[in-house]
Amino acid sequence: MQQWDVIVVGAGAAGLMCAIEAGNRGRKVLLLDNGKRPGRKILMSGGGRCNFTNMFSSPENFLSQNKHFCKSALSRYTQWDFIALVQKHGIAYHEKTLGQLFCDDSAKDIVEMLLSEAKAANVQLALQQQITAVSFADGVYTVTTPELSRQCQSLVVASGGLSLPNLGATAFGFQLAEQFGLKVLPLRAALVPLTWQPGDKAVFEEISGVSLPVTAEANGTLFPEDMLFTHRGLSGPAILQISSYWQPGDNVVVNMSPDTNLAEFLTSQQQAHPEQEVKTALAKLLPKRLVEKLLELNVFTNQPLKALNPKTIKQLADTLHAYVFKPNGTEGYRTAEVTIGGVDTDYLSSKTMEAKNQPGLYFIGEVVDVTGWLGGYNFQWAWASGWVAGQYC
Repeated sequence: MQQWDVIVVGAGAAGLMCAIEAGNRGRKVLLLDNGKRPGRKILMSGGGRCNFTNMFSSPENFLSQNKHFCKSALSRYTQWDFIALVQKHGIAYHEKTLGQLFCDDSAKDIVEMLLSEAKAANVQLALQQQITAVSFADGVYTVTTPELSRQCQSLVVASGGLSLPNLGATAFGFQLAEQFGLKVLPLRAALVPLTWQPGDKAVFEEISGVSLPVTAEANGTLFPEDMLFTHRGLSGPAILQISSYWQPGDNVVVNMSPDTNLAEFLTSQQQAHPEQEVKTALAKLLPKRLVEKLLELNVFTNQPLKALNPKTIKQLADTLHAYVFKPNGTEGYRTAEVTIGGVDTDYLSSKTMEAKNQPGLYFIGEVVDVTGWLGGYNFQWAWASGWVAGQYC
């Protein structure tokens, strides 16, 4: 029977950070993972360049049933702390847009940085470990795999959510939480493309690949970014963002011209080019294939601009500034970047990430009901929650 001070389950962003911090305190730490290599989600994130944090990260960028829970961890381990670690290791990075920081070279740089920090902290790593049982007695946890049993005083669950099952995602963390009496809030895929209703698929799949800057709105929340038409539905950053707020049956309202008032634009075009056709004018602002599709859908009638009256111009502008899509659903966990829901924060200490009713049991990262926006925020939650737990476990 192996004895450890701390066993961390899950060698992803949160688990690695926690193991490093606990090891730095002199704790004897074992990091277990069910995969062949650590940091699998880090490696594929950001197109292989890892959007490792966001310069503008703040509690307002996170969804949770208790929106205050994340404040403590995020204030004690900030994006600037992680950036300092990246700089210490000489990793070159750049800001892409909206505060999103990416490696210049490869996401491997971040994984290698974390593994080198873990090695320096004497963390032991065991891969391809399938945990079959966890029990607790007399202040000690016993973690069983087919090969052997291990015991520890502190057990940290950093096993992630259900998103990207091809990277080894499982329900282990949620099942363990329930085993020890913690509530798990309903789970759903987030930061995920939305899919067409059958009728809309037949119409819009022909313009698959068309992309444009929009604002996308659902349930009173609005995101400006690009939207992409695909064979399956709507994607792109604006749609991935809004998917976290969208619920089945809801509409998504898209402003196809967020930066230009279409009524003013069409009126000015009418004055300058009265013989110009409506579709020609619209194609100056919107992708041509989209304009042709809107014409086919009778969103407007193609005629010379001089034939339009102010009321018709306003109606067309209003339609395109608030175009309504009714998605059928999402692409699900297969392509979702994160899982919304998870271990109810009411059952955890925001200071330590320890379960209130179960001493020595900690939950960090995506398994907890804290979900960030697209753009490096979920990694920042992983670093912060892992760091915090590592100070106490």
